[in-house]
Amino acid sequence: MANMRAIRTRIKSVKNTEQITKAMKMVAVSKLRRTQSSMQAMRPFSEKSQEVMDALLSASKAELENRFITPHKEVKKVCYVLFVGNRGLCGAYNSSILHYAGSVIENDGMDYGLVVCGRWGKDVLANSKLNVVRTFTELSDTPNIDEALDIADYLKKLFLSGEYDEIKLIYQHYVTALRQDPTVFQYLPASPKKCENGGETTSFIFEPDMESVLEGVMQLYLNNKMLSVLLDAKCGEHSARMTAMTSAADSTKALIAELDLKLNRARQAAITTEITEIVGGAAALKKKK
Repeated sequence: MANMRAIRTRIKSVKNTEQITKAMKMVAVSKLRRTQSSMQAMRPFSEKSQEVMDALLSASKAELENRFITPHKEVKKVCYVLFVGNRGLCGAYNSSILHYAGSVIENDGMDYGLVVCGRWGKDVLANSKLNVVRTFTELSDTPNIDEALDIADYLKKLFLSGEYDEIKLIYQHYVTALRQDPTVFQYLPASPKKCENGGETTSFIFEPDMESVLEGVMQLYLNNKMLSVLLDAKCGEHSARMTAMTSAADSTKALIAELDLKLNRARQAAITTEITEIVGGAAALKKKK
C-alpha cells in the first residue's frame, strides 16, 4: 500500500508539471506570434530606408562621408553586444549563443568589451571572466522602438567617442520554430552596399543636400537595425522555449503512462497477495476442523 501511495503522489506531481509546461508552451506561442507580427509590420519601413540609403550612395559620384560609415584608422578595441534571453527553460538557446560568443571573441583576438542584453546574462555572466561593461536587463518579451533606441544610442556614443573601433552584434537568428542560427553582424561602422545599376534616383529629391539626408537616413537605419535584431533574437527565444516545453509535455505524458502501468501492476500484486492470504487462511481453517 505504501508503494501504491508513493506512485499516486508521483503521478499527481507529474500531472501538475504537465499542466505548467502546457501553459508555458501556450504563452510562448502567443509571444512568438506577437513578435513575428511586429517584425512584419516594420519590414516596409526597413526596406524603404534601405532603398533611400542605396540610392544616396549610388547617385553620388564621389564617396559620401558619414561618421557612422567611415571606419577608424586602426581597429584596436571591439565592442561585442550579446543578446540572450530574459529567462531560462528554452533549451540550449542561451548556452549555445554564449559559447558562440566566446569562440568569436577568441578568434578575433582583440581587446574587447561586452555589452549584454537580457536578464539571463546578468546573473550568469556576473562572475565570469568575460569583460562585461554594461547590461540591459529591462527588455520586454516583445521589444519596442524605445528599448532599441536606448541600446542604439549607447552604442553610437561608444563608437563616435573612439572608445571602441568596431561594434558587433551577436544573436540567435530566427530561421524556423525548430532552428536558430548563431549570427555575428557588424553594426558600426555600418557598411551599406551600393546598387550595381548605379541607383535609380529619379523618384528621390534630396533636400537640403545628400550629406544631410544621409545623416538622417543612417540614424534611422541603425535604430531600425537594432529593433530588427532585438525582435529576431526574441523570436528565437520564444520558439526555443515553445519547442522545449513541447518536448517536456511529451516527456511528462510518457512518464505518466509509465507510472500508471506501475500503479496497475502494484494494485494487481496487492490484490493477488490478498487473495492468496484469504485462500491460505481458508485452507488453514479447514485443516483445524
